[in-house]
Amino acid sequence: MAFDKDAFLTALDSMSVMELNDLVKAIEEKFGVSAASMAAPAAGGGGAAAAVVEEKTEFNVVLLEAGSNKVGTIKAVRELTGLGLKEAKDLVDGAPKNVKEAVAKADAEAAVKKLIEAGAKAEMK
Repeated sequence: MAFDKDAFLTALDSMSVMELNDLVKAIEEKFGVSAASMAAPAAGGGGAAAAVVEEKTEFNVVLLEAGSNKVGTIKAVRELTGLGLKEAKDLVDGAPKNVKEAVAKADAEAAVKKLIEAGAKAEMK
């Protein structure tokens, strides 16, 4: 029996979000794949994958290393965290360390930018 793509798509179209979620989980288990690793389609039809994959809303700002301007990095850390001089210096000396945790994407991007401008190496996770 040949696969009827149109009938399959019609069946998908009539499924609830919960049914689609169950289908995606079954496909993941059967074939050992993850819907999270697939790129979303450019046009329509991505409802099933989009319903399963949740966008991350909280990020950590990680100081990887102080870089060439340690004093500037300490100042940036103090400004971002409100820590005292000694605590900020200890954080910078102990890199890699989280500078901020569970912050919004825009705030995390701004913090990473500030650290990089100060001469540090930082990233958002």
